[in-house]
Amino acid sequence: MTELDEYWNNFIKATGRSEDEKCSGDLTFEAKGFVNAELISLVLSGKKTAFFTSWSTYAIDQEPLPLSGELYLVLDKAEKPCCVIELESVNVVPYNEVTWEMAQKEGEDKDLQEWKERKREYLEDEGSVLGFEFTPDIKLVFQTFRVIYK
Repeated sequence: MTELDEYWNNFIKATGRSEDEKCSGDLTFEAKGFVNAELISLVLSGKKTAFFTSWSTYAIDQEPLPLSGELYLVLDKAEKPCCVIELESVNVVPYNEVTWEMAQKEGEDKDLQEWKERKREYLEDEGSVLGFEFTPDIKLVFQTFRVIYK
């Protein structure tokens, strides 16, 4: 049994969930200007309750979008589990329609302008690797979550 399996089984037992409950995958948090440990700390403290990903990454890989209610293991840089999160909502929103209320849930920026600059750089870098171009109306997948086990 792997460390991830053991952590998942401990989560199931501690929360009284069915042993049939499935993990939808694992997540590691990374962002420009932040190291993984800082973002994990934001997640565990409740300051980070959302994240954005580019819709293009799902489209390119022909993967379905995540769904609310899905459960994920959050891993640190050493790929050790830190907590289990549950997606509360998943919405597609254009970059130029993201509000400060939404961006603030990432817990990483002091205002919307800072978020826009940081996210634009990230999307431009990601686009150069994956083969898409940044545009102001590029679609983002906005996912909110809550920590349900740590």
